Amino acid sequence: MQESWTFDFPNTDFPENELKAILMEKEKDLGIFLSYYFKKDGAVSEKVKLKGSPHFSSSTAGKLTLDFDLVHFNACLAIHEKARDEMEMTFEIDQVNQKIKLIGAYWPSREMDEI
Repeated sequence: MQESWTFDFPNTDFPENELKAILMEKEKDLGIFLSYYFKKDGAVSEKVKLKGSPHFSSSTAGKLTLDFDLVHFNACLAIHEKARDEMEMTFEIDQVNQKIKLIGAYWPSREMDEI
């Protein structure tokens, strides 16, 4: 499984500053995006923040690390646990369409076992 999410991204001479601003503005959307990775565990992601600075490998692509609260909650089992976690992502800026695509970590899915 590998998830991706796309946001609007205006053309700018300072893409790092714009990227930081978008990540702060889209905190809830990023929480939903990261929660896709943990739904099988019954957890959601909250309070997503950029950890450090993005690292550009070119003028339109690079890597960044997101830091977030991972919350496990189940009222029936009286579970409410919260821990801080992080995930490294890659990003690609499409200057023509004024979009940025965040690509999450690749987690291989386990196929069904043979009987």
